[in-house]
Amino acid sequence: MKTLKTLEGISDGKIYDIKDMVKADAGGCEGCSACCHGVGDLVVLNPFDVYEIASYLNVSFDELLEDKIELRLNDKIILPHLKMHGESERCGFLNEEDRCYVHAHRPNICRLFPLGRVYEEDDFKYFLQVGACLKNKLKKVKVKKWIGIKNHQENKAFILAWHNFIKALSFRIKFIREEQELSEINEYLLNMFYRMTLKEGEDFYTAFFARLPEAKAKLGII
Repeated sequence: MKTLKTLEGISDGKIYDIKDMVKADAGGCEGCSACCHGVGDLVVLNPFDVYEIASYLNVSFDELLEDKIELRLNDKIILPHLKMHGESERCGFLNEEDRCYVHAHRPNICRLFPLGRVYEEDDFKYFLQVGACLKNKLKKVKVKKWIGIKNHQENKAFILAWHNFIKALSFRIKFIREEQELSEINEYLLNMFYRMTLKEGEDFYTAFFARLPEAKAKLGII
């Protein structure tokens, strides 16, 4: 565990690795769903998030767009976010008891909370967002157990690759002024990674990394 010199005021001043213990366990939340309201602008969905949810519900990306997720523009890039509903801005994946019915397949940002990621060159670690969870006494839990993701190393490789890809794309399109070109880039991005059709026996990570070089070449990313 190391000391965190940035993010002052929102963290406990430490960074955590996957095997570290951290006070993040809300004990099943006990019926609380505060972190599932009003977060539409915060929960950006990466391609794996969409793949997991769509596969679990046996629906397509475009079917999710009808009611559960929405496209938002950020720095000229259009990416899917969780869609909030009603006056309380309630996540569409909450059931009548305010429990997440895709919990085992929830987005990576939801999976992390109240942790966040801090990127360091070609790696990332975790930090605890102090006071983000409304529960008064969070219990200690190993970071790996709290995140609870299968194939952690493959997932981490994907998250790093996607983070670097979007970062590079953001820089690339900063200088584009033509709306038509921006529209074509964003449509390509959604088709290439969010509307992926996997071959029989192919897993998500294999499909993603097979497409990534083609996308970089197409979009002019080194």
